[in-house]
Amino acid sequence: MDEQIRKTLCDQALIDNRDHWFREMNDYFYGDRKGPLHLAGLGADAVNPYLMYTDPEAWIRDAVSHLVKHAHSRISDKYFVPLCIYDSIYGVHFVDRIFGCEVFFQDGQWYNRYLKNEVGQLKKPDLESNETWALAKRIANAFLDLKITAPLFETPVIASPLNIAVNLYGEEILVAMLMEPEAAHHDLQIINEVLTELHQWYRAHIPTQQLQPVCSCGRCQPPGHGQICGCTTQLLSPGLYEEFIMPLDNALLGVYPHGGMIHLCGSHTQLIPLFAKMPNLKCVQLNDKAAEDLQFYVDGLRDDQVIYLNPCEGMSTKQALQIAKNKKIVIVYGYEEE
Repeated sequence: MDEQIRKTLCDQALIDNRDHWFREMNDYFYGDRKGPLHLAGLGADAVNPYLMYTDPEAWIRDAVSHLVKHAHSRISDKYFVPLCIYDSIYGVHFVDRIFGCEVFFQDGQWYNRYLKNEVGQLKKPDLESNETWALAKRIANAFLDLKITAPLFETPVIASPLNIAVNLYGEEILVAMLMEPEAAHHDLQIINEVLTELHQWYRAHIPTQQLQPVCSCGRCQPPGHGQICGCTTQLLSPGLYEEFIMPLDNALLGVYPHGGMIHLCGSHTQLIPLFAKMPNLKCVQLNDKAAEDLQFYVDGLRDDQVIYLNPCEGMSTKQALQIAKNKKIVIVYGYEEE
């Protein structure tokens, strides 16, 4: 890598700006800071994203070259612009591939085909010999080898036990919760054990100040926080979520010293009372239908739980701030609308 690129991405001004905003975030999460925070991260776009599958080292070099062009010009005292390198291999089907699903790219996105075994027969993959996991570690190590200290590195989509189970089995995992609960519990536990191991590896290898979960441009949290994807929780009743998923989600967030975030994008309001009871759930991220339901989250979450909101057609920044009032809220890419 060009030494000028390395020098730029180790610039103390960029590090100081990042750490200043992390202190602001920490004070917002746990202290007395008032008013909304604004987040508008800058992602590292590689010219050829497919290089990450064939030559991760070249892909990383390509990606950081994009950050260098814009890093200093995006420094702001109005909103946080973290510099983000995202490892998006296989999209939301990264873990599915680790479990042996056929994963394929079509019409601009990744898909998978379900496993053929029945629920209850899931076996834990051997991560040491797993091709997909080896590629993920190679990408992370390529980042570490650059020795650049300002940008954040985000994990692939490690998702959540329910998201992965639905990807592996479709509706059959939901049927099993009702008809074969022991089988459902078995496979969900296996999934969560693997997700935990993946998170633990990243925590052990990526510096805490630089490690972020997926989509950090719009979901960046203070260091030491994790994330799970709650998209599929809209499919569950409160009873099923509390019995099968809530303990696993809370435990997975507990891998991180300060807990973390759940991403929500559908109709999840039936679960808000349970979200409020999860000690490791520190914030929720809302977009699309979930963002339109902001009032329910403001009314139902704990006072110490932070809301990340992506403004959308049904929930503008102005509306969100009127609804949030004194609730802690992070507005993503919405500063100019305030």
